[in-house]
Amino acid sequence: MGNNAVYDKLEKCYQSVREKIDFVPKVAIVLGSGLGDYANDIQVVAELPYTEIADFPVSTVPGHDGRFLFGYVKDVPVVCMKGRVHYYEGYSIQDVVLPTRLMYRMGAKILFLTNAAGGIDDSFQPADFMMITDHIACFAPNPLIGPNVDELGTRFPDMSEIYDKELQNVIRSAAAEDQIPLREGVYVYLTGPSFESPAEIRMLRTMGASAVGMSTVVEAIAAKHCGMRICGISCICNLAAGMTENPLSHQEVQEAANIAAPKFKKLLTDSVAKMGAV
Repeated sequence: MGNNAVYDKLEKCYQSVREKIDFVPKVAIVLGSGLGDYANDIQVVAELPYTEIADFPVSTVPGHDGRFLFGYVKDVPVVCMKGRVHYYEGYSIQDVVLPTRLMYRMGAKILFLTNAAGGIDDSFQPADFMMITDHIACFAPNPLIGPNVDELGTRFPDMSEIYDKELQNVIRSAAAEDQIPLREGVYVYLTGPSFESPAEIRMLRTMGASAVGMSTVVEAIAAKHCGMRICGISCICNLAAGMTENPLSHQEVQEAANIAAPKFKKLLTDSVAKMGAV
C-alpha cells in the first residue's frame, strides 16, 4: 500500500469491487445527464451500486442514478458509470476523480467521457454533439493537488494532448457512417452549480471555449495522469447565458439531452465498438 491517503482509499474501493466482481473492462464510459438509460444498449453482465462500495462517493443529482454497469458494447468489454459525482455536490476534488481512478484500476485503458453542456459557439444549436478536442479548467482545483500518487503517475504530467487523436478519428468515422453531424471544440469546466453569467460566457468565448459544463475536465486530468487514453463528447443542451433571452434551467438541459439521446447512444455504441481494435 502507498503511504498516501488518496491511494489507500482507492485501493480500499478496488478491493471492495473485486470481492464482488472480477470483470476486466477495456473501455470506461461516464454517462452524462440524459444518457442514464444507455444501460439498455449494453449487454450487462453485472451491476454494482455505488452504495455497496466501501467509502465510495454517491451522486445526489436528479438524472444521475449511481451504479457501475459491467458488460459488452458489441464485443468490447466496458464498465459504465451510470451517474457521476460532481465537485459542486460538496465532495473533495479527489473524491470526484476517485471513480475514474477506480475504473483504471479495474483494467480500463480508454476513458470515454460524456456530458451535457451549454453551447458558447454561435453556430451551435441545442441537441448538437461536440467532440472535445481540448479543455480549459476554470476556477476549479486540480485533482492532482496534494502528495503525488506515484503508483498512478508522475508528479507533473504532460497535458499537451489530453484527448487522444486516434480516438478522435474513431469518433469522426462513426459519426460519418451514422450520418450524425459532429461539431468539434474546446470544453471549459466551471464548478457550478449556478449557471454562468453572461459576462462569464463572454470571457470564456474570448478564451476560445466552444462549450461549458460542470464536469469532465477533472476526470480527464486524473485519467491522463494514470496514462489512460481519453475521448469525450458533449451534448449541447442549451445556448449559454446571454446568447438568448431565456433563463437557464436544469429541466431544459434534461429535456434537450433526452431528445438527443437516441442519436447520442448510437454514436457512443458505434464509436466504442470501433475502439475494440485500437
